[in-house]
Amino acid sequence: MAVSLGLFSAFSTGETASFAKSAPFPSVKFPSPFAVQYANVRTVRTVTLATASKPVAAEPKKREPRGIMKPRRVSPEMQAFLGGMSEIPRTQALKLIWAHIKANNLQDPQNKKVIICDEKLKTIFDGKERVGFLEIAGLISPHFLK
Repeated sequence: MAVSLGLFSAFSTGETASFAKSAPFPSVKFPSPFAVQYANVRTVRTVTLATASKPVAAEPKKREPRGIMKPRRVSPEMQAFLGGMSEIPRTQALKLIWAHIKANNLQDPQNKKVIICDEKLKTIFDGKERVGFLEIAGLISPHFLK
């Protein structure tokens, strides 16, 4: 193993191997295939200027809510359900609807994915008796005004 590494290092550095010293032409050197020669290449250094950094704010800015987190005006039916709130984010309204469903045990005992609507939920769910939990987001959409 050491011999093979020695041969490889000899070829990579352009030197002759130790067994070549006994050869009839010891002064002959073979160019290394790994050696790269550059002609007329200057080393160029680039100068970078340090610019003054912006002062760091003491506390980060709060980003204004967007999308479903943005408070929207709601319809009068939804206001009655939410207890008079005129603006609320969609996520918060959905939380309050689920809190009402859990508090009044309105999930179907055999299939928890189905909600059995009481009179309060029927006002916001278009008068439906039973609603799948995936339908809730679509049924509350018309209650958020633009």
